[in-house]
Amino acid sequence: MQGYNNQDAQMSQLTRIQELMDSSDVRSLSYMLNNLMPADIAHQIESAPPKVRRVLWGLIDKELEGLVIGELSEELSGEILQEMESHEVASITQGLDPDDIADILQQLPEKFIPEVLQAMREQDRLRVESVLNFAEDTAGGLMNTDTITVRPDITLDVVLRYLRRHEELPSITDNIFVVDRKDSLLGILPLSKLLTSSPNITAREIMVTRIDSIFADMEDSEVARLFKKNDWVSAPVIDQKNKLLGRITIDDVVDVISEEADHSLLSLAGLSDEEGTFTSISRSAPRRAVWLGVNLLTAILASSVINIFEDTIEKVVTLAILMPIVASMGGVAGSQTLTVVVRGMALGQINRSNLNWLLSKEFTVGALNGMVWAIVMGGVAALWFDDLLIAIIISAAMAINLIVAAVAGAILPVILKSFKIDPALAGTVALTTITDVVGFLSFLGLATLFYG
Repeated sequence: MQGYNNQDAQMSQLTRIQELMDSSDVRSLSYMLNNLMPADIAHQIESAPPKVRRVLWGLIDKELEGLVIGELSEELSGEILQEMESHEVASITQGLDPDDIADILQQLPEKFIPEVLQAMREQDRLRVESVLNFAEDTAGGLMNTDTITVRPDITLDVVLRYLRRHEELPSITDNIFVVDRKDSLLGILPLSKLLTSSPNITAREIMVTRIDSIFADMEDSEVARLFKKNDWVSAPVIDQKNKLLGRITIDDVVDVISEEADHSLLSLAGLSDEEGTFTSISRSAPRRAVWLGVNLLTAILASSVINIFEDTIEKVVTLAILMPIVASMGGVAGSQTLTVVVRGMALGQINRSNLNWLLSKEFTVGALNGMVWAIVMGGVAALWFDDLLIAIIISAAMAINLIVAAVAGAILPVILKSFKIDPALAGTVALTTITDVVGFLSFLGLATLFYG
């Protein structure tokens, strides 16, 4: 119920904003926007058509701009940032975490980044540069350099007094990191242990030394998998020499998971990650045209298979009626397997040791479903056209196509990934081509054989 209430509230806000836009009541519109949370402001902007977005962005208070732009999609934030001067970008990033600033800067053309960095305070610049040294989709690109570290030989009483000197702790702080004089990570000191242990013992005595650190060059998807597996709230990031570089917190990981989910959903439709509900026509049309073109080529390939059996179809018109059923069943069966396998690969569950078992399992599932639905469709065809031969042909073709579809759905993602092609993006088009070609070839080929 809470989810529905939130959606209703957002729809109400959108309606109210549109009413204020229509009435040209700029003052009320500005007041309403700037009293929302940054994430809600970003949602309102994302939910508006392109021309309205510009108006809404212009009404946001300067002190909120940095927080709001960090919540916008990469495409939209990139458009806004590229229209700013370097000193303006530096101004809106003040007070943000280094990883958030790095995300913002990575939306700018590379030649502008040094100008923005130069306009920052030295301490902020050094922190951001340490994050920019790593690719955006790695642990180093996700990490925040704002950490609290202590030496192992100091007492907990000293640690507590040290913490009280801070005006506030970094957000989502659940551990303090214990390091030596060279900043090598020795262990973590959970706040729960710090608050419940005797103040006279040292950090070394209660620190946790068995920790799964994250290397800075680890892919962000693997980071997300580790957080999910271990139920972490935060985790240290180290280099190959065990030097502490920063930490990753759960809020950053949620962003990664959300982006991966969006990527998978859009890729299965052959769309770019940057495709939004209100993306402009000039951007949406070319992006979609690419995969429509690819799909057209594969459709022509499937049609050329049908053309080979033109004479058979002319003799037995029934074949033209039943052809789509064979191809459609194969497409659905293959998509089911493809979705399961792509998800398994994303979760890191599939490797060489279990690939043979997976192929065997999908072959068996395809064979069982192939036999069941072949018998069903054979019975339907026999009653429908009063032709036992056509029933046998479509039953055999459907069994063949469902088995091939299941095996192709399992092995295609592995093959595509080995060629560094995104299985979620290219898998559906490739699979559809295979199931159409095999379906038509088996059905019409058997028909030619029997009716020839």
